[in-house]
Amino acid sequence: MNTNKTQKHFSIHNNHSNHSQNVNLTQGSITKGIIQFAVPLFLGQLLQQFYNMADAWVVGNFADNDAFAAVSSGGSLTFLIIGFFNGIAIGGGVIISRYFGAQDDEMVQKSIHTNFLFGILASLLATVVGLAFIPGLLTLMKTPDSVMPHSLIYFRIYFAGVSTVIMYNICMSIMRALGDSLHPLYYLILSSLVNVALDLVFVAGFHWGVSGAAFATVIAQGLSVILCLVRMCREADERIRLDFRKLRFHKDIMLEVIRQGLPTGIQNAVISVGNIVIQSNINAFGAYAISGHGAYAKIEGFVFLPIMSMSMVLPTFISQNLGAGEYERAKKGAAFGILSGMVLAEIIGFIFYLWAPYALRFFVDSEEAVSYGIIHSRVVAPFFFLLAFSHCAAGVMRGCGKAFIPMITMLLFWCGVRIVYVTLAVKEFPVFQTISWAYPLTWTLSSVTFLIALFKLDWVHAFEKG
Repeated sequence: MNTNKTQKHFSIHNNHSNHSQNVNLTQGSITKGIIQFAVPLFLGQLLQQFYNMADAWVVGNFADNDAFAAVSSGGSLTFLIIGFFNGIAIGGGVIISRYFGAQDDEMVQKSIHTNFLFGILASLLATVVGLAFIPGLLTLMKTPDSVMPHSLIYFRIYFAGVSTVIMYNICMSIMRALGDSLHPLYYLILSSLVNVALDLVFVAGFHWGVSGAAFATVIAQGLSVILCLVRMCREADERIRLDFRKLRFHKDIMLEVIRQGLPTGIQNAVISVGNIVIQSNINAFGAYAISGHGAYAKIEGFVFLPIMSMSMVLPTFISQNLGAGEYERAKKGAAFGILSGMVLAEIIGFIFYLWAPYALRFFVDSEEAVSYGIIHSRVVAPFFFLLAFSHCAAGVMRGCGKAFIPMITMLLFWCGVRIVYVTLAVKEFPVFQTISWAYPLTWTLSSVTFLIALFKLDWVHAFEKG
């Protein structure tokens, strides 16, 4: 590193430490840096789960079982559409992190504004696609007749305001790529409180049912977007500030974003297709199975937080350090992130295995629904360490620019194998446990593949090789 670049390096990060609270992941203790960045992410994800939990708890307690089934069974459907665009946003975050680590101010500015403009266009497209295809997708999912009216209402409102969800993820991706995981936490605290309050007013107070839950989510997400925009536009360091007058597509940046993000976007969308197939098989067991699995999914959102937080840190950590030429540091950070994620996941899995019956009853009071949730929990919980390994290893691959590897791995196993397995196995063994075993099976296969990739590929020099 030459003298001028060294001076530039210290100038930028001193400025950030004084004004932006951006974490420099290329210097200092690896453990401290990862934990310092991960804790706000964890707390932020925790608050996002309170969004979901508030909807589920209020609807489950102040509406009927069909309304709860409608709200709780829609994760795969919403992720099918917004997951594609959020995947591309992840690619954009990798590009920003790389240039930020390399101290290339001009490219950081171009990357920020190209990503933000992409988010605006993606929001418009997602709204149109979501509203157009909701009825057909719900039918393909074999949604029970009693649940269908509630689902249509919920998802029409949700996708009418889906721009708030996508722009929130775009803003989060940009801020985290620049090392700022703290301010998003502040905004989520406020918007989570608003979401809970609106749930109680709209559903418990006004008795709007699923429409009230949908409105509460959209409004709360919109508040998060506004707060992010205020922060980004008032950033003290103009080199990382969002300026609407600079919004334009930079062809070279957009091509990079697509190259890095499109594999993750395709992966998210296609995996959602696999999950929809699984959800359709769950739906075939009836409304209680939907509610029981839906209650499990709400708890799973909390259980997976350490896994997801670590997998979200790793792309930023790896990308910044490879951009700065810190190869050994990148390898050590990857090892720490993967191992700590696996250990935390298995500890939580053990606790969840024991306490699942009590946790499930927080969301549903029907013993039949609870029984379905217990079946699923007891099958998957012992294998959470494999899920953690796959997610964290995928984070490393994305951080070094090899997003194609997670895409192929996830599509092959988490989509293809799951669909084939569920389609064939449920016919031979028509019990609910058969569906549950699809997850440990495919987590094992993906973990083996990622393990081979980490040891056989020269991922630390991936940026130089193109």
